[in-house]
Amino acid sequence: MENILGYSLSVFIAFFAIMNPIVNIPIFVKLTEGLEEKKKEEIARKASLLAFIIVAASILIGKYIFQIFGLTIPAFKIFGGIIIFYIGFEMLQTKRPLVQLPKKAEFDDGITISPLAIPVLAGPETMVTAMNFVVNANFLHILISVAILGLLLFLTYIGFTHSSKIIRALGKNNFVIVGKIMGIILGVLGANMLIEGIKLAFNV
Repeated sequence: MENILGYSLSVFIAFFAIMNPIVNIPIFVKLTEGLEEKKKEEIARKASLLAFIIVAASILIGKYIFQIFGLTIPAFKIFGGIIIFYIGFEMLQTKRPLVQLPKKAEFDDGITISPLAIPVLAGPETMVTAMNFVVNANFLHILISVAILGLLLFLTYIGFTHSSKIIRALGKNNFVIVGKIMGIILGVLGANMLIEGIKLAFNV
């Protein structure tokens, strides 16, 4: 039971840090600026659902991808650890956001798919993280990962639909602080995955 709780907590923290349910709110506000609340809710629902399908597919077929391409667990953990560490490091830097928002004034329904669902919610780093947790896991662990993914995307949907109120309540500066904290957490998680991969590779 203790192992299950530890696994669940690790998955929740990793997904929460890398998907940034809170930090992504300003992006959603910018992308849907000037739209009616009903339309914003529709976009939030579709983007969250699409992101769930994409990442859940990575979780469910992750093992088969390894078998087909002959990938090894240590190599994937090392590679995934490096990527996640790099993302966390990037989040600590003061740079322009990697996600470029549309410059044209009129609304484009395509933003529901990109950049909102992909890569804001379900980017490559999210899929790598998901596969990293289930590559050597049993059915219960896979089920827990999918359930936690669903929970986080539901929280993301709630955050998006109440985005204006949340930003007014917390203030924009607090979103920057949260982003930095998430960056530190991701960096540590990435370093931990890297260490685990090296231990497995050299039987330490």
